[in-house]
Amino acid sequence: MLEIYIKSFNQLSLDELYYLLQLRSEVFVVEQDCVYQDIDGKDHKALHVIGKIEDSIIAYTRIFKPGDYFKEASIGRVVVSKNKRYLNYGHQIMVASVNAIEDTYQTIEVKISAQKYLEEFYNKLGFKTIGDSYLEDGIPHIAMVKN
Repeated sequence: MLEIYIKSFNQLSLDELYYLLQLRSEVFVVEQDCVYQDIDGKDHKALHVIGKIEDSIIAYTRIFKPGDYFKEASIGRVVVSKNKRYLNYGHQIMVASVNAIEDTYQTIEVKISAQKYLEEFYNKLGFKTIGDSYLEDGIPHIAMVKN
């Protein structure tokens, strides 16, 4: 069972910070072969939604209050360990992230910048596509909202 933890940047242990950055790097830089600045100075503003099994970080997102990233609340850096994706943890971490936004920021409006190939996954979570696709760090993305 995936255990969900929601923490501010200052509440993260050094080990949690290390392993969540390692997971982000494994997927976004190495697996997707994309050289980009993952450590973007925004982690301090975010709430970190961490999915663990035992003590291993398996899934992760970061969430922002309205105005910190987009006009709406937002979810970013959605990631699940490659060898665990078939276990529905992506869905679980996204539901936990949407719930955390509702509970923490008292809003149901959420915007994401999703990788285009995951559009159907986000549709199933209630997100609707807005606008045309665009390149972000060389990868096709689409803006999506849920409200």
